[in-house]
Amino acid sequence: MEGMKKYSAELFGTFVLVFIGTGAAVIAGANVGYLGIAVAFGLAIMAMVYTIGPISGCHINPAVTISMLAAGKIPSRDALFYIIAQCIGAIIASAFVLMIASGNAGFSIAANGLGQNGYGDASPGHYSMGAGLFFEIVMTFIFILVIFAVTSKNAEKGFAGVGIGITLLFIHDVGIAVTGVSVNPARSLGPAVFVGGTALAQLWMFIVAPIIGGLIAAAVWKHLFEPSGAA
Repeated sequence: MEGMKKYSAELFGTFVLVFIGTGAAVIAGANVGYLGIAVAFGLAIMAMVYTIGPISGCHINPAVTISMLAAGKIPSRDALFYIIAQCIGAIIASAFVLMIASGNAGFSIAANGLGQNGYGDASPGHYSMGAGLFFEIVMTFIFILVIFAVTSKNAEKGFAGVGIGITLLFIHDVGIAVTGVSVNPARSLGPAVFVGGTALAQLWMFIVAPIIGGLIAAAVWKHLFEPSGAA
């Protein structure tokens, strides 16, 4: 039962992040702009840190889970089920966004999409694959290094959600035009499943790049910054 609580929390948390974040892009993007979308992602993850953090640690991102596994902070069995739950939560969230957006007669998934990530012609700002790959690796590295820091034993208690939320907000502020911002393979998977085509063909980058960035962050944290004696 304890395991199911954690996995259910990860499913719910990922659902909220993807539903609110991509929902802001698809449903309200024309009104709130890039800054509004960035705020939606940042506040969504902040809320989830305080809601499910005490239950599962609030990874809601396979790259975070893999990084925690590499750093020895989560058992492999939990890591596997966390990732499965995260992917399911993201797919359900995208289904809900599609259901709501389809209620507008002017909506077309081919024209409007579902907040999917992309590079080249599929990038909001038409940035190249190389630029997108570099952005996703670097920004995931920063994001996950912050997560390690604000959840460490020496961190100020009660402020993890603020640090994580603000970091995800500024990452989106900088990078929505580059790739739409992934830094989270589950967040990219959800919309791609329904949009198909180019979104699915380019999904590999939004799986590989965040994992690379996260593993680098785990190594840097473990060998350079982790407080002595930390678990």
